[in-house]
Amino acid sequence: MRKLLDFVYLVAAGLAGLSIVAICLLITAQIALNITARVAGADWSYTIPSYADFSGFMLAAASFMALAYTLRAGGHIRVGLLVQRLPMRLRWGSELVTLGMGAAFAGFATYFSARLLEESWRYGDKSTGIVAIPIWIPQCAMVLGLGLLAVAFVDTLIESLRARTPILTDVGAE
Repeated sequence: MRKLLDFVYLVAAGLAGLSIVAICLLITAQIALNITARVAGADWSYTIPSYADFSGFMLAAASFMALAYTLRAGGHIRVGLLVQRLPMRLRWGSELVTLGMGAAFAGFATYFSARLLEESWRYGDKSTGIVAIPIWIPQCAMVLGLGLLAVAFVDTLIESLRARTPILTDVGAE
């Protein structure tokens, strides 16, 4: 199970990275079109329809899909200066509490984001740009990313309980 979860987190992070690359390519292409219009004149003035909307959707996908991997890699911001000064038992206890709270908040966010996605599907909500995209499509990445984050919190909580020691508070303590 450990290898499967780590693989899923890695795939989600890879999709986040691909989203960032796609944003860079899309914006670079639009900039090249803008430069071409400036140099060659108005006859060469072209634009990528809804490029800003697509970039925003991909940014949301990148942000949410990277959450679980970042948590497991120890990349989230923590209050290390405070936690590292606690005795080991209190450090472990604070980690269990924060992982439990994180799992609850991520589960809450996943549930209500999924409800929002369902409403967007039911009402046929579309983006307001030139290219009208059903809004539930980009919302899928948000729900999936939040769901993976909730799983990662529970996964890490179970791992910390089994280890009977904090596993996240020492990351980056060197």
